Amino acid sequence: MKETISFYKEQIKIHEKEISKLYKSMTALSMFRLLVFLSTSFGVYWFFNQWQIAVVIGLIGVSIFLFLLIKYTNIKQQQELAKALVNINEDEIKIASGDFQEREEGLQFQDSHHFYSLDIDLFGRGSFFQFMNRTIISEGTKKLVDELTANNTKDIISRQQAIKELASKTVWRQHFQAISSLIKTETPANKIIVWLKQHQSFLPKGMQWIPLVFSLLSSILFGLILLNVINTSFLVYWLLVGLAITGKYLKKINDLSQNTDKVKDTFRQYAQLLNQIENETFTSELLKEKQKKIQTENKKASLIFTELSKALDALDNRNNLISAIFGNGLFLVDIKNSYQVEQWIKNYHDKVEDWFEVVSFFDAYNSLGNYAYNHSQYIFPKIIENNVAINTKGLGHPLLKEAKRIDNDIHIDHQQFFIVTGANMAGKSTFLRTVSLHIVMANVGLPVCAESSIYSPVKLITSMRTSDSLTDDSSYFFSELKRLKLIVDAIQKEPYFIILDEILKGTNSTDKAIGSRKFVEKLVASKATGIIATHDLSLCEIEKELKAVQNYYFDAEIINDELHFDYTFKKGICQNMNASFLLKKMEII
Repeated sequence: MKETISFYKEQIKIHEKEISKLYKSMTALSMFRLLVFLSTSFGVYWFFNQWQIAVVIGLIGVSIFLFLLIKYTNIKQQQELAKALVNINEDEIKIASGDFQEREEGLQFQDSHHFYSLDIDLFGRGSFFQFMNRTIISEGTKKLVDELTANNTKDIISRQQAIKELASKTVWRQHFQAISSLIKTETPANKIIVWLKQHQSFLPKGMQWIPLVFSLLSSILFGLILLNVINTSFLVYWLLVGLAITGKYLKKINDLSQNTDKVKDTFRQYAQLLNQIENETFTSELLKEKQKKIQTENKKASLIFTELSKALDALDNRNNLISAIFGNGLFLVDIKNSYQVEQWIKNYHDKVEDWFEVVSFFDAYNSLGNYAYNHSQYIFPKIIENNVAINTKGLGHPLLKEAKRIDNDIHIDHQQFFIVTGANMAGKSTFLRTVSLHIVMANVGLPVCAESSIYSPVKLITSMRTSDSLTDDSSYFFSELKRLKLIVDAIQKEPYFIILDEILKGTNSTDKAIGSRKFVEKLVASKATGIIATHDLSLCEIEKELKAVQNYYFDAEIINDELHFDYTFKKGICQNMNASFLLKKMEII
């Protein structure tokens, strides 16, 4: 971790130095622009009575001014990128210190019906998602959520390789993230895809040449007027002809412009991100596969997106009244730009979805790669296919600070079931979430918080948090029964790793003890694998009857009238409970 912090601090210094340098260049360009403006104004004023010379001076001055303006804009964009990179590195240092609770929580992704996401603090304040999410694009965020909740046990090694490679490409990842953050979009990619597929062209094919011919004739007329061959009134009549042609399609052009105005920023953003992906060299199969998806035979996807982005910007200029009148009257610019947009949609509407998906994939996987880079001390599980479900040394919860974290070893085989007892606050629930996160992270392809890990891929299902629902008219107990029914039905179809925390809490202790025992017996009979945490010591008697069941516990001791926990996972049954002690200690009883 110290190495990553040093890297981030060094990056901040580099980019702050670059910002200062770019600021000086921008200041110099501003002074040059002012000088050009004053010189041009003076020249036009001096030769005002010789208007041909004044026009030439004006055109030259405007050209130089625009050149300097473009250069200034480019440098300003570089400065904004450098500032974004500074913010990214500052955020990484801040998050590493444990200050991340103000970031996006992902509450909208919590789902009480999902197999595990609500139980293991995957989303919400202080959650794993909040800690590791670095996505910028909404579709990238959705892709990351899909990866975390997919329960996908296939192709884990392929995902591991992709994450390892992205972890090593720190500078590239940060540039990708910075570029994403500089452009704010308002229209989701899925809505754009629907619009592109449903758009009906309104300009005939012949419109490809009419604006070009009309512009050429306008230029000829303008030249003849400059040479005093014809009167300027001819240009006015010609202007009205151009406006009449444009007026024929005005309503549909307005509709097209209204739609494209909402999506142009999205296309500009995706064009830059596609360019980042295209120009990088990848070695892992998954990343190469995604990169290949955006390659076409004739042209790069980023260039194709850039073409549309420029056409959309050009169409947006129609909002300027002077530009709209003279541009449409003399050059039919609205028709020309609308035709270009429509031809682009016609040629590429069926490919855009794939290109959007690739950008979203990299946005999501950059978060995974960033997590792996930030935790280089973690290890990638060794993926095997044998009787071992999980065999770890020094397994800990990734969100707990290393100085306070107590790591444990766990070895559980397939079709084995652990019953875990322990006093209140002894660490049972944290242990269950630690094992759960190990499974989720391993399936995603992430490194896990452990010294070593041998893992045979298995899907996860949990029952740790259940609540009653007034809207569904269901009691707490009935909600829990539905959850347990979900588990029983799921394991009939395919293997799952089951994690339970104090089941049947909504009934009396005698009924709970009998029901819990019957349920665990049913799971074992179904050859299920998993862990159940309980305060009911009578449940531990199953170990004597069923070979697949083993008892473990977390201990608590009272030393000098103080409660002490070692948070260590031990073989056996807990004998020390602390509820009465805590009630007395807090003067409740």
